[in-house]
Amino acid sequence: MADLRTTVAGISFRNPLWLASGIWGESGNSLKGAWDAGAGGVVTKSIGSEPRMGYPNPTIETYDNWGMLNAMGLPNPGIDEYPQEIGVARDAGATVIGSVFGADADEFARLGERMAATGVVALELNLSCPHAKGLGSEIGQDPDQVREVVSAVKRAVRVPVIAKLTPNHYDVPLLAEAAEKAGADAISAINTVRAMAIDARLRRPVLAHGSGGLSGPAIKPVGLACVWQIFERVKIPIVGMGGIETADDVIEYLLAGARAVQVGTAVAFEGVGVFRRLGEELTRRLDALHVVQVADLVGAAHGAPAAP
Repeated sequence: MADLRTTVAGISFRNPLWLASGIWGESGNSLKGAWDAGAGGVVTKSIGSEPRMGYPNPTIETYDNWGMLNAMGLPNPGIDEYPQEIGVARDAGATVIGSVFGADADEFARLGERMAATGVVALELNLSCPHAKGLGSEIGQDPDQVREVVSAVKRAVRVPVIAKLTPNHYDVPLLAEAAEKAGADAISAINTVRAMAIDARLRRPVLAHGSGGLSGPAIKPVGLACVWQIFERVKIPIVGMGGIETADDVIEYLLAGARAVQVGTAVAFEGVGVFRRLGEELTRRLDALHVVQVADLVGAAHGAPAAP
């Protein structure tokens, strides 16, 4: 039976299937639920300095078979309230990665220090939300700001730091290089793709915020391309995401260079049972391909001839 264990930034995970930030991570019990269902790691909601309500409804539009459009506005209870939720997940044995967002390097560093103190195994810096003014990708599209944020957080904490990058930039690997030079221990790629929908009858955007971020199978080719390009430009580990629904999706990301993957939209559609299904499917698929361990696939497609 194939060994699903993987290592990212020196941390061992029981399998490469992580719960993505922003999906199912609003409480300790929901994080615990994803862990109990078979996730190899769980990433919290992105947490800020203060409670944030997010945008008014409608905030989500779904599309059968190919994705979801959302503009939630980073709703969260704030760093003062959220640590108790992490405690619930950690008490259940979950491997928890804490996600934070801020408006500048100093705020990221303060939040990172507070989040690290909760016992999370690593921090994920949300440098990539496409619809929060003054936050997310407005910072993460500037390599200099990426460098400043990562450097500040690295000085403040001892746990590994993962920079989550936006696809909404002309050169995503350039952002990865900036994060690596600043000391990032790993890269997460990608967050949602900036997008929108318009109601033809009402003649206005479907989402209250107007634009949002597209996730799900429609963006898988974008995520794969970003992981592929980043792998060829940096040496630190990559966590891939975007449209993962099947074991073959996971394998494609591994072959492109990811050491682990995050699952989001599939959880929204299917529930946390998707982790058990994916884990079982992945084991069978790797056995059928005579793959002994996940690590054997990481980046293996680079340099290989194109499929006929």
